[in-house]
Amino acid sequence: MNIPQSQPQPTSSPSSSTTSDPMQSWWESISKARTRISLLISLLPPSLSPSISLLADTDRPARSLLLSHSSYSSITLSLSNPSSGSGSDPLCHWLYDTFLSADPDLRLVVLSYIPVLSGIYLSRIHSNSNNSLSGFEAVLLSIYASETKARNGKAVVVNLPDLNLPSLYHTPRNVSNSSNAKLNGNAGTNTNVNGGYKLGGKSGVLCPPLEPQTAVKSTKRAFIVGVVLDCYYKQISQMPVWSKLDFCRIAADWAGQDCECRTEFDEEVGNVFGEEVRVEEIDEVGEGIGDLRITENGENGDCDVGVKGARIPLPWELLQPVLRILGHCLMGPMNSNEVKDAASVAVRSLYARASHELVPQALLATRSLIQLDKRARESAQLAAVNSASSNANTPSKAKKPEILLVSK
Repeated sequence: MNIPQSQPQPTSSPSSSTTSDPMQSWWESISKARTRISLLISLLPPSLSPSISLLADTDRPARSLLLSHSSYSSITLSLSNPSSGSGSDPLCHWLYDTFLSADPDLRLVVLSYIPVLSGIYLSRIHSNSNNSLSGFEAVLLSIYASETKARNGKAVVVNLPDLNLPSLYHTPRNVSNSSNAKLNGNAGTNTNVNGGYKLGGKSGVLCPPLEPQTAVKSTKRAFIVGVVLDCYYKQISQMPVWSKLDFCRIAADWAGQDCECRTEFDEEVGNVFGEEVRVEEIDEVGEGIGDLRITENGENGDCDVGVKGARIPLPWELLQPVLRILGHCLMGPMNSNEVKDAASVAVRSLYARASHELVPQALLATRSLIQLDKRARESAQLAAVNSASSNANTPSKAKKPEILLVSK
């Protein structure tokens, strides 16, 4: 018996056709975000349910959750609970599952709580707390694992200029072959000649290849948290202002901000350059940041929520991403003055800490950030003075006489 040949079937599967439809993908993203928000409402106090439930009805619920100060305040208070952070903590489970979702906005929501989570975690670890913190560690490990997968076993390198070679602007355009060979031999594998100009340098390892970690060991704790903070830094331009303020305050607490020598560098720079030292401004900034602390009952200001950190060890693998984040908070053009002031206090506290411990890398980095902060503030003040004086000296135009039209 002859069996008729079947007609060729389409090669695309239902799943591929679903993902290729932008409307279907958009609706699935909204559905996932609304599901995560519904689960979050069940974990928070009932009084906050109405305000958070409204976020699920927006066109971009995940983005609305990221920019909601009330939800951030509620989750922060829950994370700062003395019994939080255990393996059975439902909020840690929610953060863990939310970060594993494919929605980038939901992942940003989890990253916005990294300052508070890492601040609580490291403060409790170094205060010899007996509470289990496996819930916090699970969230940190999930972010670390995603970064390990993204780097694909490669180290983060940076090209450094070779100071043994002449500058690009001092090398003749027409270089002989023998000179090129001699220069190339001194420059190593990263040296090349482009248009007659000598380009050379060396590669420095900024971060070694990441190894998979199944647990947070004491010898790897600072490195893992540092990698997680680096993930936060990569998305810092999308972080809300209250998350940045929490990080600046916690970084100052980690350094030990009560040291009085945090203003010595301002005096030193002022004496060297012969400029007026405005130490009182730094004190005023410090007092302003002190007002940002949350009260015991959770009643705080407009956008300042969080927990008080504790002085902890700051190895370079942890301090390096901290300084990157503070550098953005100091110099980011879109940051508010409140964020810049908080970062200024944190950097000066870290400088005081480094000056006591005599850490060359930390001293160089913090001194550079302080100098950049001072120059930026002086430039802004000078621009404001010039603008005010120019407006005062600009003559006002005489008004034209009014012409009244009268009908005959």
